[in-house]
Amino acid sequence: MTRSYKDWSSKLPFALWAYRTSVHISTGATPYSLTYGMEAVLPIELKIPSLRILMESNLSESEWASIRHQELCLMDEKRLKAVYHVQDYQCRIERAFNKKVRIRELREGDMVLRES
Repeated sequence: MTRSYKDWSSKLPFALWAYRTSVHISTGATPYSLTYGMEAVLPIELKIPSLRILMESNLSESEWASIRHQELCLMDEKRLKAVYHVQDYQCRIERAFNKKVRIRELREGDMVLRES
């Protein structure tokens, strides 16, 4: 992608765009959709219209506004679903961690490292 590490700042917007429009395992959604209540329009969709873009282009402004209002009303529900997804994800991570943990019991006389 790059031959020099000095131009990292010019690549940063592309990295941020990829991060914000990718589905995250922990939430099950994209950060963009949790912020704005809808999926982002990808740059390729402007050149080669997707079904979503074609459907939106045929709507009148009032129809589009009412659909957008409905999406915004459902945004709290979507965020709540993401919170439940995060809690479930944390439980799965905890179970995976706890499988590998060995419980040690210290008794008087055991040698331990003491930090002063």
